[in-house]
Amino acid sequence: MSYVKINFLGGIISPGDLLEILNILDRLKIRQVRFGLRQQLLIPLEADMVGDLVSILDQTEIRFEINEELYPNIVSSYPAEEVFIQDTWLSEGVYRDILDGIDYLPTLKINISDSNQSFTPLLTGNINWVASATEAHFWHLFIRFPKTNVIYEWTSIVYTQDVASFSKNLEELILADRESFYDQVEANGEQLMSRMELKDFVIRSAILPAQLPAFNLPYYEGLNRYNNRYWLGIYRRKELFSCDFLREACQLCLDTKVGQMGSTPWKTLMIKGIEEKDKGAWNLLLEKHQINMRHAANELNFQLEDHSPAGLDLKQFLVRQLSIEDTRSFGLSIGIKTRPKSEVFGGIVIRSRPILWGLFQVYDIMCAHDFNPNQRTGSLFCKGVPKFVLGEQLRRAILSFYKFRTSQVQQSLLPDIRIHENLKEDRYFCQNCLSRYDPAYGDIGKGITVGTFFEDLPSDYCCELCESPKSAFHLVGN
Repeated sequence: MSYVKINFLGGIISPGDLLEILNILDRLKIRQVRFGLRQQLLIPLEADMVGDLVSILDQTEIRFEINEELYPNIVSSYPAEEVFIQDTWLSEGVYRDILDGIDYLPTLKINISDSNQSFTPLLTGNINWVASATEAHFWHLFIRFPKTNVIYEWTSIVYTQDVASFSKNLEELILADRESFYDQVEANGEQLMSRMELKDFVIRSAILPAQLPAFNLPYYEGLNRYNNRYWLGIYRRKELFSCDFLREACQLCLDTKVGQMGSTPWKTLMIKGIEEKDKGAWNLLLEKHQINMRHAANELNFQLEDHSPAGLDLKQFLVRQLSIEDTRSFGLSIGIKTRPKSEVFGGIVIRSRPILWGLFQVYDIMCAHDFNPNQRTGSLFCKGVPKFVLGEQLRRAILSFYKFRTSQVQQSLLPDIRIHENLKEDRYFCQNCLSRYDPAYGDIGKGITVGTFFEDLPSDYCCELCESPKSAFHLVGN
């Protein structure tokens, strides 16, 4: 099986552009496509069909690659903007300014992320830009040297309009000295930055290091309300999207003046800006194509490599294993790696290894520091586990995650005994998912500290489980 890859910069998809591609695929009777980890379109097809597709694409302005990743897509947190990200200076226009300024084809991976979210990975690129939480239009720079987990955080911040050209210069320096900076675990960030010509860029010293958020994976599928509109998240269990469905979705976007679609790092499709009057049309489209919604969180939180049938099979096996014990895994991401140095991230990562000349597979389970996938260091939970006990070992690793979460909450409760005296305060429950907001715990993932009562929550507060607005909470009483 071969594949053709088409990048959508920053995961931003024009419905008209995607419709053009889908119409081409229809001519060749190609019925399914995928979205990749780096928010790109992946077209699987038989090897004897590649020539026909290439001959048609060559007549268009569509850039593509065949069975290669020479030009990795630029990842951005744009699909989460407005939906999972609030109170930020980073807007669609800022993303556009940066992406439009990249006038070359990067061969290193670039990530452009809001610091006020954890839906999009912050540090899986080689050149990672993280928006400053305190200084509008300035960006922190994290360099993850290619083919390593060596990360260097620069002490200065860079102005928005210079992010594109700064990235280009950095890539040129890294590739010009591969012996120092490419696939080198001894790579030195200060040495690299000393070679940058900085006089042409607007930079300033960072007041504080970047504050990376605690990881909190939101529920990212279904038709959901935000502000006065709706967003639609579409997950497919086998990662395959019907071309017929996507073609009709593109046309519905065009008909209802939805100007953009988004591809996410979770290999899903996100459509924002759906008006109330058009909600029915979207529901009819989902029904027509039998698009299932509301999968369990312990399935949605897995992160897999692209082009990995073995990883997909292992995921489905582990989901079944977790379901036997009805194991909770909300708020945790679980990565599966079948290849060395792949881009998969997770609070828990399962790595497969061949033994006995490749006749058998065993598995290692690794836990990131504080179970935060944006931390590139961690610890080995278990090693060399056969598949028949892997499910139980994963369940134990998940339990260790919740034990860690409990210890964090307990530590935060200690300084304020007053909270325990108010546990019988009026109770507020989300009418959509029945989650309770409890001031004894706050909502650490959203920056709500322990001791914050419901009346004191910000007006844009959303339910931790289903992302319903504050207005969806009802007072139940003692």
